[in-house]
Amino acid sequence: MHIRTIALGLAGGLIVAAAHAQERQITFSAKNHMLDNNDNFSVDGRFLCYDTREDIGPGIENSQSIEMVEIATGEETVLYAPRPTITGTQAAPGIGAVSFAPHENTVAFIHGPPVDEVENRGYYGKPNRNGASVSADGSQKLTWLDHRDVADHRDTLPGAHRGGTHRHEYSLDGSRIGFTYDDHLLPNYDRTIGYLEPHPDAPENATHRFALLVTVPRMGESKPGEIEKAYGDSWVGRGGTMRAFIGKVRNDDGETYTESLFMVGVLKNVDITTADSGSSTRYPSPPAGVIIRRLTHTHAEGIVRGTPDGKRIAYYGNAPDGSRQIFVIPSTGSDRDPDEAKRPVQATHFTQGAGPGLRWHPSGNTIACIADNQVAVTCVKPGPRFGETQYLTPPDNAERSQLVWSPNGTKLAFNKPVPTNDQDGNHVRTYDGNDYSQIFTIDFPDRDGDGLIDF
Repeated sequence: MHIRTIALGLAGGLIVAAAHAQERQITFSAKNHMLDNNDNFSVDGRFLCYDTREDIGPGIENSQSIEMVEIATGEETVLYAPRPTITGTQAAPGIGAVSFAPHENTVAFIHGPPVDEVENRGYYGKPNRNGASVSADGSQKLTWLDHRDVADHRDTLPGAHRGGTHRHEYSLDGSRIGFTYDDHLLPNYDRTIGYLEPHPDAPENATHRFALLVTVPRMGESKPGEIEKAYGDSWVGRGGTMRAFIGKVRNDDGETYTESLFMVGVLKNVDITTADSGSSTRYPSPPAGVIIRRLTHTHAEGIVRGTPDGKRIAYYGNAPDGSRQIFVIPSTGSDRDPDEAKRPVQATHFTQGAGPGLRWHPSGNTIACIADNQVAVTCVKPGPRFGETQYLTPPDNAERSQLVWSPNGTKLAFNKPVPTNDQDGNHVRTYDGNDYSQIFTIDFPDRDGDGLIDF
């Protein structure tokens, strides 16, 4: 590893250091290997799961397989590949956005309409998809996590949804699965969020019951202070009892909106069967006992991330200079709290702003993101090193994306498009002429295991 420290005189006297570790390419086959900002590492850190979107056609709808790669050997295994498929601008089924379960050798992902259901359901779309899982042993046995019921002549089946779930994220204890949601029966309601919970009374062919966490009014009809859209959500803590998200809120003027950081609490004793699945004229509603709290009243965006211990949340916001930076706030905090320790603190000071891929080290002492196409890590442990940032990859023109941190904190993985050859040695590209996105890893230089980069 090459380590070089450069004082750049950033705001607050922060130091940016370059600690260029060796990138290692893990996948080489002639297809995309898309991580998509999910929980892609297996619990033992040996494998990474991915989908193959944007290979033969646009979007998740043209992804042909869910796969995993063994990091040590580069061996790729197809975990699920539905047949037949329909490809093109109207496609089915569409599979992607895959994550490993935290305690089982399974992966969860989006599954659009099987081809034999397209005549009745239509093609892949945001309000036309389910959550599914398969074992990571390569057996390709599919399990439906949720049930979709779009009958419009009666109430929706209890525990079912009527649209599409997306970005299925297990809580760290495996007890619940969070998701974003788009409704089919009432499309004049914007995106919102919810959770799945395993239940003996789950609807037909599903293992989990569905419930919303945030009810939204019809688009354009929210009152001042009401959340009209919820998204960018992630679990905070291990137990699946707190989910942070971005809420689009109508301002007091009744005309404009602000996107802010929120937290929804759903304790373990919340009875998911008290949720209402709605009807063709009634939008679904959460179970009794769900509590929503607003943490910021200024702009927030991106996929928010919480620490494993549940104490802090990181999100993207606007710095005083107008740049997009990462802020950290206690999960019990507010930007209006009289106690300054409960208010958000700016953690990054990138000249060009913080890029996507926000992630926490499992210790809660460091965050990572993409900045200037480089993998950057920032100390967020309270103390003299807070805000100190190091780049782990060199300054080049590579388009790094889809950052993910291993469960033990020793590696980061990401996508990068690189020239790829087929088995005959010919340079091949995706359907639209781009280089294939391959998976790379990089070690996090932390010999003492304290979650802080070594010098």
